[in-house]
Amino acid sequence: MLAKYACDPAKTRGRLYPEDESAFRSCYQRDRDRIIHCSAFRRLKHKTQVFIEHEGDFYRTRLTHSIEVAQVARTLSGALGLNSELTEAVALAHDLGHTPFGHTGEDAMDVLMEPYGGFDHNAQAIRIVTSLERHYANFDGLNLTWDTLEGIAKHNGPVTGDLPYALADYNARHDLELHTHASAEAQVAALADDIAYNHHDIHDGLRAQLFDQEEVAELPILRDCYAEVDREHPTIDRYRRRHEALRRFFGVMVEDVMAETRRNLTEMDPHSADDIRNAGRPVVRFSPALWEDLKVLRHFMFTRMYRAPSVMKVREVVTQVVMELFPHYMEHPEHLPPRWQVDVEDCGEDKIALARVVADYVSGMTDRFAIEIHGELLGGPQKDKLRALPMQTGWVPEG
Repeated sequence: MLAKYACDPAKTRGRLYPEDESAFRSCYQRDRDRIIHCSAFRRLKHKTQVFIEHEGDFYRTRLTHSIEVAQVARTLSGALGLNSELTEAVALAHDLGHTPFGHTGEDAMDVLMEPYGGFDHNAQAIRIVTSLERHYANFDGLNLTWDTLEGIAKHNGPVTGDLPYALADYNARHDLELHTHASAEAQVAALADDIAYNHHDIHDGLRAQLFDQEEVAELPILRDCYAEVDREHPTIDRYRRRHEALRRFFGVMVEDVMAETRRNLTEMDPHSADDIRNAGRPVVRFSPALWEDLKVLRHFMFTRMYRAPSVMKVREVVTQVVMELFPHYMEHPEHLPPRWQVDVEDCGEDKIALARVVADYVSGMTDRFAIEIHGELLGGPQKDKLRALPMQTGWVPEG
């Protein structure tokens, strides 16, 4: 049974291009399935979460991250009486717009696109699912429901001020009401994202030996998790100790979000999904106390992992890949694949339009393809440079 404030597929705001709905799948299930089957979703397999592909088979990629986010989101959504299919669709799509090399690639792309309207991965996700996926006979994109598109566009909150061009273009045709908060389902997907990366980035950082368990065991929240494991399993080996502590950390975050969200729902007493959207504040969130602890943890991760010297060396190399590919295609658009030449021809002499086509292509690349094509077109030694770097990271296989 859905809560009264959940999104009801029978009351969806529909699709931009009307379609006959499935006899055995809800519209949100259909959205989820289209996302899973789209090309951009498959490419997440070889896109960076924190560590790029060559650094080890065990680290999370954007694809495994998205699957973990969807798992957390479904758990939260079901416990809160929300529509799990819509939540899962937003969770699986939330990172479709990421460039190769994760946030490093996005930072480079934003600099390159600054004269042409900037770059934002959430807006690019909308561009992908509404335009760049070109497989269906009757429309470009996936023709997702308004509800799913709204969640992708503003799961992190209202989008105000100057809109990224990729979002503004679609919103002009199909108003996503960007000034309001998203549905509770989309808010759950956003918090599930936070829970997933807070958990798995610590795991990956430990595997990479950027810090050790004794340091992690002194951090807020994790201190209690490790203490409980040590009390209950005093002779456990260090790998199982790590796993047991991190799964407890995972549980603490999930339970905190559920408890805080239930408190918010009781206080707000929403009677519809639109009551959630128009509440003026997010309803799904961490408690203030846990949020303060997470900020300490995030500062630790930023300094010891995301900006660790070995990680920064990789960032320098892959930034150069993006920074050199983009101007090359701007100067030589004929080097884009044949399928993209129609878009190039449509640009005419419009440099802004061409830049956006080039950004669509480069941002859609996987890590491995970007490195390979950079070597082919520009003769760069980035691949060899990257393969030399793991010796400096401290990473060793665990067996």
